Amino acid sequence: MDVAFSVRLPVDAQSVPLVRGLVRQALQHLGVAATGIDEVLLALSEACANVVQHAGEHEEYQVDVSIDDHVCRITVLDHGNGFDVQAAAAAPSGSPFEGGRGLVMMQSLMDRLDFRHTEDGRHGVHLEKRLVTSPQLRLLPT
Repeated sequence: MDVAFSVRLPVDAQSVPLVRGLVRQALQHLGVAATGIDEVLLALSEACANVVQHAGEHEEYQVDVSIDDHVCRITVLDHGNGFDVQAAAAAPSGSPFEGGRGLVMMQSLMDRLDFRHTEDGRHGVHLEKRLVTSPQLRLLPT
């Protein structure tokens, strides 16, 4: 079974638990193991929190989700200014990029982490995680 959706969210902290809940329900519905769900949600939270913290005065951001029986793919896009990925990841403690530790965390949780600049001027992070699923874990319709 495949699940795909895209949401546009306000750039505020309240949007992060909302999108987490949507992704959690989709992963649970597909029978993804709890550890995989937790790792995806932690990386997604970090990506969305970065948007909320750094997107500036822009009103919204977009989260695109595609999940099949084997892989979860998430792209978080915003109209912010972007950043230098290498500088942020290598930043020493106390530097302006000290928050780059979140990038290292996302990289350790996900199987693939890419940063993109779209043709329409948006910046984004693309996350991919191979999934372990089980029919016994699938949520039954109520």
